[in-house]
Amino acid sequence: MNKFFYKRLSAVALCLSLTVAMYGQDDKLTEFNPVEHAVISQTIAPDARSAGMGDVGVATDPDVNSQYWNPAKYPFCISRAGVALNYTPWLRQLVDDIDLAYVAGYYRIGDYSAVSGSLRYFSLGEVSTSTEANAMTVNPYEMSLDVAYSLMLSETFSIAAGIRWIYSDLRYDYRDDSSPASAFAADLAMYYNNYFNMGNRECQLGLGMNISNVGSKISYFGAESSQFLPANLRIGASLMIPVDEYNRFSIAADANKLLVPTVPKQEEGETSADYRARVIKEYGDMGAITGIFKSFGDAPGGFKEELEEIQWSVGAEYVYHDQFSLRAGYHHESQSKGNRKYFTVGGGFRMNVFSLDVGYVISTAQSNPLDQTLRFSLAFDMDGIKDLFRR
Repeated sequence: MNKFFYKRLSAVALCLSLTVAMYGQDDKLTEFNPVEHAVISQTIAPDARSAGMGDVGVATDPDVNSQYWNPAKYPFCISRAGVALNYTPWLRQLVDDIDLAYVAGYYRIGDYSAVSGSLRYFSLGEVSTSTEANAMTVNPYEMSLDVAYSLMLSETFSIAAGIRWIYSDLRYDYRDDSSPASAFAADLAMYYNNYFNMGNRECQLGLGMNISNVGSKISYFGAESSQFLPANLRIGASLMIPVDEYNRFSIAADANKLLVPTVPKQEEGETSADYRARVIKEYGDMGAITGIFKSFGDAPGGFKEELEEIQWSVGAEYVYHDQFSLRAGYHHESQSKGNRKYFTVGGGFRMNVFSLDVGYVISTAQSNPLDQTLRFSLAFDMDGIKDLFRR
């Protein structure tokens, strides 16, 4: 098997969670042209709270899992420190051993800054493979480790910067010409949080932006076959409306765009060899930063297709007495870019020491492997734990 078959095998294994060919209302096959990039596991929402709200999170209330959505939110956290454990049994409609584990935590320094970090581990389970020499079982996986520092610039505005190390081992036969791949990336985030009066209610407005995974390209077979990381721009807004002393209601919306250039299409009359050479020259040799700027205007379908590359999510959350939560949301992705369209529901229970959240996906797209995906989050409040031991 050559290296191109390996790359195809790896892409299929990961893209099952994101891309399937779908049919339109007229039953004609829609042209499928997703944005291609490596390390797809970095795009999976890790926590149950945001997953229950349609995958929104860049501008929602700060919580311990803000590291993925917007680390600039941490200085606004009430608790001094926290840690969360998140688990997603992935693609249970297809296999039973692919899962995502995610650990996040933060510590506030004084009243105006915080340090935070997370560890992500995505396992593709056991894969049986055979070569001319022998048969073996391998365990392909991807992981990342990141840290961030966030700082309040005013009582309503904060910024954050983070750095991430990404490691991907998708080898299937451990040949000499293949190797694990690694890369470094950086995040830059901003968050605005303020209160205003709506009638006789004091409402909370949140605005957020997070540019993530901006960094080097990643390669499994040397620099000539390097691929783009899933650099991403996410912006959003949220509004919290208190009903009374014990009840409050929040709504939020996110818009999300991959900052990755589109692979050129094969032109009519162009041979496969010529097309491959052109892709290497125009796409493979492109730098990561150049690719980010090019991603805003290189879609073959022009401005219309550029708009189709924007995913959007809306979500709502009801909280009673800061203890019980109910959530719902919707996520939309264009049919030609992946067709991930699904409703989500979720709930949570909070105590002084810990909180437990669940989120569930109900797909509206035909044969979507995201259907019935369930996430779990268990978070611990360090202030609550200290108070418990002082009693």
